[in-house]
Amino acid sequence: MKIVVVDNSRVNLKILTSMLEEHEHSVVSFLDATEALSYTRCEQDVDVVLTGLELRPISGFELCWETRLLVSRGRQIYILAMSSSTEDGKLIETLDSGADDFIRKPPNLQELLARLRVAERMKYMQEELIKLATLDCLTGILNRRAFFDAAAAHCTAADEGADLTAIMFDIDHFKRVNDKFGHDVGDKALVAVVGTVEREFGLFARMGGEEFALLLPNAGKEKALETAEKLRSVIEALDIETDNNSKPLKLTCSFGVSEWVKEDSIEGLLKRSDLALYLAKESGRNQVQFNKHTTNDFIPERSEMIEIVELDPNVVELNS
Repeated sequence: MKIVVVDNSRVNLKILTSMLEEHEHSVVSFLDATEALSYTRCEQDVDVVLTGLELRPISGFELCWETRLLVSRGRQIYILAMSSSTEDGKLIETLDSGADDFIRKPPNLQELLARLRVAERMKYMQEELIKLATLDCLTGILNRRAFFDAAAAHCTAADEGADLTAIMFDIDHFKRVNDKFGHDVGDKALVAVVGTVEREFGLFARMGGEEFALLLPNAGKEKALETAEKLRSVIEALDIETDNNSKPLKLTCSFGVSEWVKEDSIEGLLKRSDLALYLAKESGRNQVQFNKHTTNDFIPERSEMIEIVELDPNVVELNS
């Protein structure tokens, strides 16, 4: 693990650093608590802050509290405080200031290593809980809630002038896949479709069932249409193995694309993509359509709302 060690004694820092490095931990040490805090704030790979309480220019209690504020759903830091004091009140104050654990100073090596093993277990459990809360359990991509949380920063950038587009798509006739081949094959199909989306495209999520959303930061209309068409073509070429000896399952997807407009919202952007997706379904499936509507407070006639970008004459559908 990467450990930031903070203490007011150079001798203690040298001893602790040597002890931890001998047991294959990466250590960065500080005499100054504010420098340690600045480093921890900037370096996202810090796993543990091991700190004394008698520090300057801010106290160890303040350092614990400020470090705790850095912790978020996407970042976990285990805070282990040290003190030579045996007062119960100091232990209570330390834990109330945000520390996860407390150890007497100077720490016994075996006790310190044991507490760091606790930190590793806690970090692993927290990461697993984060995965459960943010990722779709079948495909491993973002779930709906996490997608909306992560989209906020991109929407802010779009309000400041950056390009932002969205693609909504789903698998054509997916119910027939489940009915004909079973849900296990349906799950294979979902995983296969997700595998066609390159991670550098943007923010990707399963919105529910067989529907997916792809948010493309710094990409305008033409790039989004190009991306959607690329996905449509790649998915159409997939061969999904079934559990019997029949031919591989062939799939198609329909796509709706929309572009950020001034004073837009993520809900409005996705709504317009979803409307374009609906029209792609009505128009024959296995195609990309663009929603050219530019406001959120008015829904035009479908003929005005949708611009047909591409209509493949050789639409591939599952046989009923």
